[in-house]
Amino acid sequence: MDKKLSIVVSVYNEELSLKSFYAKLMEVLGGCRWDYELIFVNDGSVDNSLEILKGFSNANSKVCVIDFSRNFGHEAAMIAGIDHATGEGIICMDADLQHPPESILDIVLKFEEGYDVISMIRTKNADAGLVKRITSSAFYKVLRLMSPIKFENNSSDFFAFSDSVASVLREEYREKIRYLRGYVQSVGFRKTTLEFQAAKREAGESKYDIRKLLTFSIHTMCSFSDFPLKLGLYTGLSVALIGFILMAYTIINKIVNGAPAGYSTIIVAICFMFSIVLIVIGIIGEYIAILFAEIKDRPIYIVKDVYQNGSIVRKR
Repeated sequence: MDKKLSIVVSVYNEELSLKSFYAKLMEVLGGCRWDYELIFVNDGSVDNSLEILKGFSNANSKVCVIDFSRNFGHEAAMIAGIDHATGEGIICMDADLQHPPESILDIVLKFEEGYDVISMIRTKNADAGLVKRITSSAFYKVLRLMSPIKFENNSSDFFAFSDSVASVLREEYREKIRYLRGYVQSVGFRKTTLEFQAAKREAGESKYDIRKLLTFSIHTMCSFSDFPLKLGLYTGLSVALIGFILMAYTIINKIVNGAPAGYSTIIVAICFMFSIVLIVIGIIGEYIAILFAEIKDRPIYIVKDVYQNGSIVRKR
């Protein structure tokens, strides 16, 4: 078959798992009917990841290594790989073997059936504890409620799309604050899903701590919904209703008992209203921060070198 598959892999300090991942990938691709190219994006790794990737490139002419000038983040690495991909089908995945390479053959079948977007739905995550499972589920439920786009629950950074979708992402979706799996699900085209179980990490630790996950969640919700901006209006109306009820209670209490409501009631009401105001100001601040990042229009990523056949084919 003449078609080619582009597999984009983000790499950040994955020296302990890269060789196992590559070996498994080669085993799977050996049984694939499509030709392939492997695009590894080294996202500013400070371990031996780049040297291992250069070794892959030296041994396999179908391996391309994009080396960033510094760490720009997982989303930027995925965009860079997509920008360099030349295949009719593109698959984005991680190198820690939580995204099973065996699923690639099922993805190719979906491409052959005419689908343009394949979202991989995680049914189980062997590395996730109870808290992470609960917060992840809550995130998707809140996002679906807030956004007009109905995202797939438990979708992951493991997904695939056709070159038609890739063209849209390269030309139109160039925000600095990104949620790539959300873009892929929102562009339309013919979509389907596949399920997979995420195994334990081959080695190392997750690069997302609580702070990064919280920031990522906030940016995602702000990027796909304007509901938080309207929260001030909704809470203002609610507080006004509560204030009217409190006013009526105070007047009735004055008439019946000859005295207004207690001091503590007033303090609680004031603290509640001020907390609402500060929350709304904080939400507006998040949107302004996103706008500020877009207005500066700094590059999503900076490529230092590109390696093919073990040598530099592009140097900044």
